[in-house]
Amino acid sequence: MFLATKIFPKIGLLDRPEKYGLKRAPIPYYGGIAVYLAFLISLVVFVPFDTRVFGLLFGGTLIFLLGFFDDKFSLSPFLRLFVQFLAAVALVIFGIGVLSIKLPFLGNIDFTSIKIVTSLFNFKIIIYLFGAIFTVFWVLTIINAMNFVDGISGLNSGVSAISAFIIFILSIHPGIHENPAGQFSVATIALILSACALAFFIFDFYPPKILMGDSGSTFFGFMIATLAIFSGGKVATAFLVLGLPILDMVWVVFRRILSGQSFWRGDLKHLHHRLLVAGLTERVAVLSYLLIVAVFGVMAVAFVSTNQKFFIIIGLFILMLLLGSALIFLPKIKEKRRLK
Repeated sequence: MFLATKIFPKIGLLDRPEKYGLKRAPIPYYGGIAVYLAFLISLVVFVPFDTRVFGLLFGGTLIFLLGFFDDKFSLSPFLRLFVQFLAAVALVIFGIGVLSIKLPFLGNIDFTSIKIVTSLFNFKIIIYLFGAIFTVFWVLTIINAMNFVDGISGLNSGVSAISAFIIFILSIHPGIHENPAGQFSVATIALILSACALAFFIFDFYPPKILMGDSGSTFFGFMIATLAIFSGGKVATAFLVLGLPILDMVWVVFRRILSGQSFWRGDLKHLHHRLLVAGLTERVAVLSYLLIVAVFGVMAVAFVSTNQKFFIIIGLFILMLLLGSALIFLPKIKEKRRLK
């Protein structure tokens, strides 16, 4: 990251502050390039390759390239969604997918009832239809939730560092896995991703010395989504840790649709933006957001029961409602008082 801040300005990899009406000097952009290269080198050095690791890297590379070209040329949202869909399908083809989920009070839901067996270049492919559908939906959700949260410097990288580290802890948790040694690859990849995100956070925290762009935010989202289903599902845990970004994305999309706007067009009404409107500084807003993510991450590790996680998710939903309501109505109340 340090090298990127020195080299990127010399080769023209800078942001365009005038595009967003900002009155400041350009700073290094396309930070996702440094993140991707650091992740790739570490993966090659520390992780033994197999079919699923190759599939993870293939899909991650596709998402990184998509983000880079989107940063450069502002691609159509439908093209972005289509390529994200292809990356998620690639995971399924390489054997990474959700085969079952545990629902509170209902038990295990099996996704393997319909199986499709085919081959490609003498490579046998087994696709479980319902598992594939769930996997694609999950990956698309997390990619875009993490992209939505990239609105304040340090927020995406901070959430990514916490989320990946929680997945690492769960991967080596003896109370979850009978054979933690079998989780070596996912644990190592999660730790590498967390370290990359933390390194970026150091340079990204306000005031930022470099920005990641979509090449970084969507890459982090794809990797976290994949690690949550790689080598044993941790979907409920990942949902708990990323609950705030996910619920914020759902709320923003519904609000835009109901107001007649295009749901893919950005605005300044995300939860983190409302924290700024409420009077918090950029640093305090980011740290407050990350504190909530970290608290629910710790709870995800401490309470491994599906029923326990269900009640924690309900608590998160209530917290989101209360926090969102307060951030929407408090500024309006203050404005009315000021006018009086």
